[in-house]
Amino acid sequence: MESTASITGHDSDPGDPSVEVAEPSNSALLHEKTVIREAGRSAINAFLEEQKTFSVIRISGKVVVFDTRIPIQLAFYALVEHDMQAAPLWDPHVRQFVGLITVTDFIDILRYYRKASMDVSQLSTRSIADILGDPNMSVKHRQFLSANTSAKLKHSCQLLHENSIDFLPIILPDDMRVLATLTYTNILEHLVTHFREQRRLFDDTIYDLGIGTYTNVVTVQPHQTLAECLHLLQVHDLSAVPVVDQDQRVINVYSRSDITFLATASDADDAIRNLNLTLGEILAQQRTDVTTPDRLHTCSPSHTLQSIFEYFAQLKFNRLIVTDDEHRCIGVVSARDLVAYFVSSNELTSD
Repeated sequence: MESTASITGHDSDPGDPSVEVAEPSNSALLHEKTVIREAGRSAINAFLEEQKTFSVIRISGKVVVFDTRIPIQLAFYALVEHDMQAAPLWDPHVRQFVGLITVTDFIDILRYYRKASMDVSQLSTRSIADILGDPNMSVKHRQFLSANTSAKLKHSCQLLHENSIDFLPIILPDDMRVLATLTYTNILEHLVTHFREQRRLFDDTIYDLGIGTYTNVVTVQPHQTLAECLHLLQVHDLSAVPVVDQDQRVINVYSRSDITFLATASDADDAIRNLNLTLGEILAQQRTDVTTPDRLHTCSPSHTLQSIFEYFAQLKFNRLIVTDDEHRCIGVVSARDLVAYFVSSNELTSD
């Protein structure tokens, strides 16, 4: 929206020095900025309404599905072997999907066994169905939430956001086959591909737009144990936490789904013992020859939404740690936060 200058007088010559041309007021500029901001949100909201969920699915990919009768430990090793974060669960007795199991679920189950001083060797024979039926076990996706390929992409975004889940199976409505598992990163990649060139619509800073967390930011230090860190992540329902030094400067990030302490264990008992290792020891064991979406990436609060789009196009991150000029942690912006900004607007109507 362009601001128009107001001219005093009637039928006067614009070149007459007596004619005063008013500069756009602060309120007019603010109004223009608000209009552009809402135009950006409306454009993406309309795009999500028009797009089918199928449009986000990659041309090639794989899905791992587990029968609920198999041992939970075997399921976890299968996830690791196939480099998958989650898998739908099929119950052959009722002949339908009944939930979803994630790497994080298995980590939380190990933590419960440690706290309750239970025999961890049971996990090699205890079935997924038994775990799902145990109210003491921490399994987040006990209900099978899914979207079919023809559903609006906005609907799938809302399912993820409103149910506070990170994985959404996408199914073929005709035969109930799972084609893929949708994540916030998948959605953000789709948005960035289509909107990264529309710079003027996304020229506000992420801080001004309120994207991310900037108050009561949870951090950990290298001397804290892995068990302490995982407890904080579960209590605050976080997927990752910044690792800072004594001056609150960011030195790394720890993801709740990190399996370093499991991959380096010789057996389940060894994995339990590894929970007593410090974060510094765990981070030192992480592979540095691979780049994952959970690696440390930072930005400043003055980065615009457009620059974050560009950054994501290059790095495909799960989150950014927001730092000040001294590299101290002041916030966290996740892929989930970025998608939520476009689907949770008070100004935009939801289905």
